[in-house]
Amino acid sequence: MTTDTTTPAPRIRLLGRVDDTQLRQLADVLIDCVEGGASVSFMWPLTRERALAFWHRVAEGAARGERALLVAEDAQGIVGTVQLVLEQPENQPHRAEVSKMLVHRRGRRQGIGALLMQAAEQLARERGKSLLVLDTSSAEAERLYARVGWTRVGVIPGYALLPGGEPCDTTYFYRALA
Repeated sequence: MTTDTTTPAPRIRLLGRVDDTQLRQLADVLIDCVEGGASVSFMWPLTRERALAFWHRVAEGAARGERALLVAEDAQGIVGTVQLVLEQPENQPHRAEVSKMLVHRRGRRQGIGALLMQAAEQLARERGKSLLVLDTSSAEAERLYARVGWTRVGVIPGYALLPGGEPCDTTYFYRALA
């Protein structure tokens, strides 16, 4: 008799309303990413209060339809997330921005980032978007985006800071949706 020790694939879903447990789990993911050195708009130390305040604002935007919030859930709860910023200027109704694609360190190198990006692209198509854009400061994320079909546009040196205060470059990508 063999025992299956594989971990089930995470479930990806769209959150329309975000409850307190989900807010706490999203804050945990954000804090973990910042602790791990990700340049995702926050400096270290990132307090739980600041992380929760950020996710409250995101949840409010999702409730208003300005953005879509996708999460990946494993047996422990939310392990990853990505947002589609749907509200764009009047002359850009065809596009959306991918924002805060975050995967907790416990879920890295398991394909969660790719699953989140595929779900974001599908949702964008469903919402009538034909172009997606994003920026990243992580070489690891750059490899992911290239692997899932995004086109690298260019790099702006010293665009942002890492959580510890060191400057980092930012790379821009786009994806035309069929």
